[in-house]
Amino acid sequence: MTNPSKLKVLRKKYGSARGGDIRDPAFRAVADRQFHGGDRRKWPFADIATFLDAPYRPDFAGLDVALVGVPMDLGVTNRAGARLGPRAVRAIERIGPYEHALKMAPMIDCKAADIGDVPFRSRFSLESCHEDIEAFYDRIAAAGVIPLSVGGDHSITYPILKALGRQQPVGLVHIDAHCDTAGPYEGSKFHHGGPFRMAVLDGVLDPERTIQIGIRGGAEYLWEFSYESGMTVIHAEEVAALGIPAVIAKARSVVGGGPVYVSFDVDGLDPAFAPGTGTPEVGGLSTAEALAILRGLIGLDVIGGDVVEVAPQYDGTTNTAQAGAQMLFTIFCLARAALDRRRGRC
Repeated sequence: MTNPSKLKVLRKKYGSARGGDIRDPAFRAVADRQFHGGDRRKWPFADIATFLDAPYRPDFAGLDVALVGVPMDLGVTNRAGARLGPRAVRAIERIGPYEHALKMAPMIDCKAADIGDVPFRSRFSLESCHEDIEAFYDRIAAAGVIPLSVGGDHSITYPILKALGRQQPVGLVHIDAHCDTAGPYEGSKFHHGGPFRMAVLDGVLDPERTIQIGIRGGAEYLWEFSYESGMTVIHAEEVAALGIPAVIAKARSVVGGGPVYVSFDVDGLDPAFAPGTGTPEVGGLSTAEALAILRGLIGLDVIGGDVVEVAPQYDGTTNTAQAGAQMLFTIFCLARAALDRRRGRC
């Protein structure tokens, strides 16, 4: 039965309140950035589409975080189409601004912008595209800006790691169906099945500070480099057996306190949650499991991250792009927390 006295108090407090009248101090800090004129908010379906509805800026000077599109899929070994991933993720109109589990709104007091796409010289040359990516991220790294990227196929992570790990090899949290540590295919070593082998051999990725989560499928025989080099591999079925808290604890133990990059391939998710990808593998993570793992990384020294392999033409519901956008937002939260610690804000 409704308590009449409590109902009277609620009616007095909320009966004539506007949408922006929020009193909790933490929630109010977010609402003040969203509401104007009492109850008006920006229409999520209006204006030019950007990642996470961030402002668009064609350069990264003075930014804390740069959101970057990398529309290149010349490295795929199965179904093409991830070149359209950045466009699809930008079109997701309602992610954030508040991360309820981490209790943070990462855009507040953070200079972040969508800076557009990596400029490529050729739509035909995979090697040329990798050179362009590396050069572009060299400039971002030199500016002290954290890059968060959307691909594109997973080969894009190799030149990004070359730029970010040039001064010091980085650690890696890698969520994927595949280890992506294979050798050359048909004369090419720059494909999406081998970026992390290349990064280790180039000395920009520390294999003993690398964990790969969600691995499964028929390509296991290609991943001996992961084991030989000292990477930690947690298969999808092991995630269920160990439990999410144990997986998080293992990830944190492996990467330690040094700089870490977070790479999320949407095929790490089961195709029931993310059908729009080039190499789907049944038996994967749920979106809830993936989000829980990412949230458990809060506090790590995240220096960058990516979401790759969104191929929207295989996804009639936009589920894959929705999942990719939410993972990107969560990685943004990890990067923002790391930025605040480096600046002594927490």
